Amino acid sequence: MGRGGGCVDIVTAVTGTGGRVAVADAELLVEVAGPVATVVIHNPARRNAMTATMWRRLPGVLDQLEADPAVRALVLTGADDTFCAGADLGDLDELLDAGDASIAVTAEERLVAFAKPTVAAIRGACVGGGCQLAVACDLRLAADDARFGVPPARLGLVYPAPTTRRLARLVGPSTAKALLFTAELIDAERALRVGLVDEVLPAAALSARVGAVTAAVAARSRLSVMAAKEIVDGRADDDRIAWWHGQVRASGEAREGVAAANERRPARFPWSPPEVGPGETGDTG
Repeated sequence: MGRGGGCVDIVTAVTGTGGRVAVADAELLVEVAGPVATVVIHNPARRNAMTATMWRRLPGVLDQLEADPAVRALVLTGADDTFCAGADLGDLDELLDAGDASIAVTAEERLVAFAKPTVAAIRGACVGGGCQLAVACDLRLAADDARFGVPPARLGLVYPAPTTRRLARLVGPSTAKALLFTAELIDAERALRVGLVDEVLPAAALSARVGAVTAAVAARSRLSVMAAKEIVDGRADDDRIAWWHGQVRASGEAREGVAAANERRPARFPWSPPEVGPGETGDTG
């Protein structure tokens, strides 16, 4: 990954276990191992709080990972034993100035629109802006030490409207109101009960489980997975759905899947996403 797309001030280059080169910018670390990219929120001195700079950089990081044909899934996590303690309050004025057009909402919406499956791997605090990012992911796997909270009412703020609606769709209006009204922290087991997370595991088992889930996703048909994501998220109209079905017919994807099942071998799915701009997944025509 180079300096383009908003991923600037690169401070180090590392090689993932898959042998491909990844980079780390000042506070968002990017690691690529095989078909899985991991973005690490790295601000341990502030419990991985998201600075204004980090919010601005995230869309560019996602643009580059989405454009990488070898990346089939994305993990978002925090450094050490904390996911993200929220937005850095030192940047509060900048975050407040634009309201729902803020840099935080822009980053959140770019994460929602990321064409490939996204998984939040959560330990420790997942609060405010951290919860905002976790809810924007497709799946949320949490360690049993995770704690969740939505604190705007404690700070005299209004949670962004897109974020609030997304939270309500996930956990239901009543639970969303309880989280927003009280600003109380809830533990991982309660988060699981209300639907805020999909699985809770012992902290020592979280990484392996995330690895297993992303490996399974990466082995599946990209056509099927990306179409399902668009449809579930309500971003595919009738023309778009017809386009997806046309891709099935034209690509031989289903023929390969059925042949692999009959022959009891791993499928070698032939379809690749068309080359498109960031946040898009192909021509709807």
